[in-house]
Amino acid sequence: MLPVAVHDRSALAALLRRDPALHAYELGDLDDFFWPWTTWYRLGDSLALVYHGAGLPTLLAFEQPEHLGGLRELLDGLRDLLPRRLYALVTEGAEDLLTSLPDAASRGLYLRMALTDRGRLHAQEPQGEPLSTADLADLRALYEAAYPENWFDPRMLETGQYVGVREKGELVAVAGVHVWSPEHRIAALGNITTHPRIRGRGVGRAVVAALCHRLLGTVDHIALNVKADNTAAVALYTALGFEAVGRYHEVSVGR
Repeated sequence: MLPVAVHDRSALAALLRRDPALHAYELGDLDDFFWPWTTWYRLGDSLALVYHGAGLPTLLAFEQPEHLGGLRELLDGLRDLLPRRLYALVTEGAEDLLTSLPDAASRGLYLRMALTDRGRLHAQEPQGEPLSTADLADLRALYEAAYPENWFDPRMLETGQYVGVREKGELVAVAGVHVWSPEHRIAALGNITTHPRIRGRGVGRAVVAALCHRLLGTVDHIALNVKADNTAAVALYTALGFEAVGRYHEVSVGR
């Protein structure tokens, strides 16, 4: 069997909602805000998304280990259809189908984490205030100093789901979202950082807590991605009640 393109949002949502934390990004991309930039493929119950709205096309292909065979079959059928240059996020155990392509390389193992223990979250004192498009210049300055390799899309400030901490007027910590969908009751955190000079003071944990409290008014599931060997970040999210619900590789393809 060969993969088929899918254009029915309701059919996609039904498949993705079987595991909303694992598929948080894809569920968010069903919203009008992202939908025009997406291309979807299906084989059986496995899905792959190519997102075209962030410059380099990005492939998302996630599945639980017990369904890995279906995902591998889907990716094998897609290899000749994918853009020659792309960035991919692929469940562990299927990454070899992309790293075997010309000019491809793994960028490391990552964890998909989801908020599962709200008691831990509520034990943390939140800190921070909502940011808006008026804060864009300050936010860019913080990312340049603390997180130059970020995946920040300025459009996401329009969601109102970015929270920042200032010291003497300077923005020194931020927590934001990659996707936020009240319709699908899902959010994926991203572009989280603190200025190097204040790290270790708990400000990062507090600003993430503030954002999570804000999001829980509109969503049921909050997820995030973190590099598996980033022990400090994993510990921070674990302390706030997150746990790993999936493992995947990031892979760059082409030059």
